Amino acid sequence: MGSMGCFRGNCESVCCNRYSDEYGYICDRCLDELIATGPTTDIEVFMQTNPKYEGDHKEAIARYEAAFPKVKW
Repeated sequence: MGSMGCFRGNCESVCCNRYSDEYGYICDRCLDELIATGPTTDIEVFMQTNPKYEGDHKEAIARYEAAFPKVKW
């Protein structure tokens, strides 16, 4: 089975492991953002929006992965 990308807006995440028959795949980051919006959010509308702070997130990943590199055993 191949990697499945997040169905939300312009999210570039792949390897999503959560799936809804109604809304499709969602990545953990988008799910966290959805949860933070509260229980009354319209999921269909949310899935049509773009992830917030996409650029900031990529910069944060690069910075923190450099600060905490994977251990090579």
